[in-house]
Amino acid sequence: MNRILDIVERHTHHGSRRRHNNTMAIMRKSKQFKWQRKHLIGLRDLSAEEISYILDTAQGFEQISRRSVKKAPPLRGKVVVNLFFEDSTRTRNSFALAANRLSADTIEFTKKSSADSKGETLLDTARNLEAMGIDIVVIRHSAAGAPMFLSKNINACVVNAGDGFCEHPTQALLDVYTIRQLKGSLEGLKIAIVGDIAHSRVARSDMWAMTKLGAEVTLVGPPTLIPAEASRLPVNVSYSLDDVIEKVDVINMLRIQFERLGGNPFPSIREYSRYFGLTADRMKRAKSDILVMHPGPINRGLEMESEVADGKNSVILQQVTNGLAVRMAVLFLVNQAAAQTGA
Repeated sequence: MNRILDIVERHTHHGSRRRHNNTMAIMRKSKQFKWQRKHLIGLRDLSAEEISYILDTAQGFEQISRRSVKKAPPLRGKVVVNLFFEDSTRTRNSFALAANRLSADTIEFTKKSSADSKGETLLDTARNLEAMGIDIVVIRHSAAGAPMFLSKNINACVVNAGDGFCEHPTQALLDVYTIRQLKGSLEGLKIAIVGDIAHSRVARSDMWAMTKLGAEVTLVGPPTLIPAEASRLPVNVSYSLDDVIEKVDVINMLRIQFERLGGNPFPSIREYSRYFGLTADRMKRAKSDILVMHPGPINRGLEMESEVADGKNSVILQQVTNGLAVRMAVLFLVNQAAAQTGA
């Protein structure tokens, strides 16, 4: 942790030191903790202390994006590859910019431009990249378990940017970072995750991160979009948004993933919006300081009305901003762990 402090303090302008006293204090509180994971595959197996450590580290990097020179040297000489086998805009660009801010070289691989389109296996693609001297692989893949598979078969660090219906850990980390930033803590908060739970890796990672940090989580959606295993998870389940809207401190609206549905889980878009859309009328019944979140992209008029998405309770753009600091922290920590183990 001292190394993180040195990096942040060394590259902070003298005139802004006072603004970062709180950041330094938070980071010093956890200086005895030692991050040991060279991969970030998911949040299910992380402890609350590990999750908090990532968030504290992200806070230390947050100020870099506000400087006139938006660079720090922690990953200078390192190579990060974005290995994306699914379409992505926010996550891929956020990781690319995070690596750039940390002075890493980056390689962009998409399914259309990669050898996968010619029949090459995932492992062969990764090993060929590793032969070029890469240090960190950020992977998004439609197959659940692809990041774990890679982590067991290559020497480079592996960061999961979304795998199948399994997890999307950095999205959940930026979600809880945003909540902690605005509410001070997640302890005792009531949080609703609403929508297409069954197909959402964000919901799964959110659930683990939020409950481990002390929040009470309720999954909300039609029965057809609530996974069967929900009853065995550390969450509540509701089939009515109206039953929970007045009680929650945070509401995270999920995108309806039409490309994954493969059927008709609800009668019509109009009916879904009527019962599960976050409308201006529903917001009148919510707490005045409720946080409205969405991982993006938003289906406006379906998951929420534009008046809500752009309203005073919306923190959606703040989530995007915070994603950069969180992903910088993740890249920094996995690289640090690899250096410590000599891997």
